[in-house]
Amino acid sequence: MSEVTEHAQAEEQVHPADPQLFADERILPLFERLREEDPVHLTEDSPYGPYWSITRFDDIKRVDMDADAFSSEAYHGGIMIDDDIVGKPDSDFFVRSFITMDAPDHGPHRKAVNQIVAPKSLMNFESLIRSRAQTTLDSLPVGETFDWVDRVSIELTTQMLATLFDFPFEERRRLTRWSDVTTAEAGSPLIESPEARIAELMECLTWFKELKAQRIGGNDMDLVTMLANDAVTKDQPDNEFLGNLMLLIVGGNDTTRNSMSASVNAFHQFPDQLALLKERPELLGNAVAEIIRWQTPLSHMRRTATKDVEVGGKTIRAGDKVVMWYYSGNRQPDVFEDPDRVDITRENARHHLSFGFGIHRCLGMRLAELQLKILWEEVLKRWSHIEVVEQPKRVYSNFVNGYGEMQVRIHA
Repeated sequence: MSEVTEHAQAEEQVHPADPQLFADERILPLFERLREEDPVHLTEDSPYGPYWSITRFDDIKRVDMDADAFSSEAYHGGIMIDDDIVGKPDSDFFVRSFITMDAPDHGPHRKAVNQIVAPKSLMNFESLIRSRAQTTLDSLPVGETFDWVDRVSIELTTQMLATLFDFPFEERRRLTRWSDVTTAEAGSPLIESPEARIAELMECLTWFKELKAQRIGGNDMDLVTMLANDAVTKDQPDNEFLGNLMLLIVGGNDTTRNSMSASVNAFHQFPDQLALLKERPELLGNAVAEIIRWQTPLSHMRRTATKDVEVGGKTIRAGDKVVMWYYSGNRQPDVFEDPDRVDITRENARHHLSFGFGIHRCLGMRLAELQLKILWEEVLKRWSHIEVVEQPKRVYSNFVNGYGEMQVRIHA
């Protein structure tokens, strides 16, 4: 057997969606190799079935922008590589949300809740976000080791989620749990079985159906009231109500939560950038975008081809599963110079893929940026730096590019 043939066979076995690669932080070298050698790569056999990996920036953006050729529809499997997350249309568990709807359904369903992140709403949220950040940061033990993920990232994002849904504040950690369960991989320590996952999501539905019933006819600016009274969503079936809840809980939790953790890790790894930010605080807005690029809170989005289409010289057939690896595109060196480095002066930092493109561009991106910006405005007022005292523990997931634990020590 020739060297070329052996190499080709090895390439065919590449499975970049293996969650362990993300948990072990071994995925970026593989993405680098795919970008250089096979940027539109077919994995023919995996626990998720066959799938295409799109790893280069321009190809990812092209697929994301073409909603006609590349479907997000739940009936085709949704927006994650694991079809079981949305379930099967003919099974007992099947959910559909506006991110897993194509046109014409998508637009009206998204519009039902988009006022929650309108500029006026963001202005109203700003003082509340700042007050909570101040309270949370002032409660932290300076000079002692603690878990930043739990004490800050989860706490602040869960408080915001409780506000967005007007969910009982003392029960807010349920929202964190439901977010984690929604995206949990088979084999994840978070859930015992697929049946256990579904049972917890049914509990989520029960909680929110009760809240929805209470808010019919209301006019408050919270997500449950909006869904309960919008003409398009008020009478939607349970599977669509639950689907929208899962989307909004994950969307409001994971991007912000993991960016908050990533920001500490970023400035720990690149202390020169923290020093520069202290000298030039006007760079904070760009620093927020750069951290979101560097971290890429959601590693991928998936589509299903609706017709035969060529991408990067490869023919993708109708019905094929197509995975856009945002994490790879955000680390492409001919798009972002020295991409593995955090550079808060990077001129094209805002051109990152993390929020997606096209009709499914992240609804809550401005709120996520605002929360991260305010957090660091308050951090910079208080301390010299935040030291990461041991290697952070990553989440076992090919979707949520997150931190399970990050032990830190604050230096006054």
